[in-house]
Amino acid sequence: MADGYHGGLGALLDGRRLSPVQRRIAHYLSEHLDEAIFLSSVELAERSGVSQPSVTRFAMVLGFAGYPELRQALRPLVLGGSALAPQESLLRNAIDSEIRNLSLVRERLTALPLKELGEQLAATEPLPVLGLRVSCGLATTFAYYARRIHPDVRLLTHGGSELVEGLHAARRAGAEWMVAVVLPRYPTEAVQALEYAEKLGLRVAAITDKPDFPAEVVLDGPVGDRLVFDSHAAPLALAMALVEAMADAAPLRTQARLEEYERMTDEAGTFLPGDPA
Repeated sequence: MADGYHGGLGALLDGRRLSPVQRRIAHYLSEHLDEAIFLSSVELAERSGVSQPSVTRFAMVLGFAGYPELRQALRPLVLGGSALAPQESLLRNAIDSEIRNLSLVRERLTALPLKELGEQLAATEPLPVLGLRVSCGLATTFAYYARRIHPDVRLLTHGGSELVEGLHAARRAGAEWMVAVVLPRYPTEAVQALEYAEKLGLRVAAITDKPDFPAEVVLDGPVGDRLVFDSHAAPLALAMALVEAMADAAPLRTQARLEEYERMTDEAGTFLPGDPA
C-alpha cells in the first residue's frame, strides 16, 4: 500500500497487509512525518487515535524491534534535506487506487471464465449465495440483482447452524453451484463453509481478491486498502459482470422475468416515477 505515502515510508509499507488500526498510524505518519519523527510512541498513539501497544505492533509489522527503531529509520526522510512532495488528499489516493484496481480487472477480462460460469449458474436451481461479515454487503447486492433474472436465489449471510441448514436445504433442492463472496479479512467460518459445501457436492465459484483462493472457479479483483477499511470497487464490478453473464445465458427467461418485474413494480408503485430512459 505504498501509493500516496512519502517515498521512503511507502517503501517500508509496500506489500504489507495492514489492519485498520495500523492504517490509521500509517496515514498519520504520511501526513505529519516532519513532526512524527520527534514524537514518543504514546504521543503518536494519541494523535493517531490508537493505543500505544498498537504503535509498537505497527513498528514490528514493518520489521523493527519497536517504535524507537522505526522512528530512527524515518528521521533521515525528513532531516536529510529533501523537501516533501505535497500530500494529495487521502480520499483522492483511495480513488486513484480503485481506478488502478478496475484497470487490472479490465485487462484480465478475456481470461476470466465469465461466459461459461454464467451459463452454469443460470442453469442451477436453486442458487445459494454466501457472504459473511464484511462480504455480506456485496453478496446481498449480487443476490438482489440475480433474483431479477433467476427463479431461486438463496442468500446466506448468517453463520452457525443457520448456514449449515441453508447449504443442506439448497443441495437437497437440487443446487449444483454456490457463489461465495469472500473478502478480507477472511472469516474462518466462510472458508469452513466452502469446504462443507464441497463435501455436500456443491461446486463453488468465489468472488474474492485472491487468485489462489480454494474454489473451483475464482473471480478475483483487488480491494482498495488506502482507507481505514477496505473498498470493493473491483470485486463489485466482477459481481455485476457475472450477473450480466447469467442474464445472457438465458435470454428468454431474463426478458420474461424483467418484464414481469417491471409490471409488478409499476402496479405496486414501488419506485418514484421518473425518466423511463
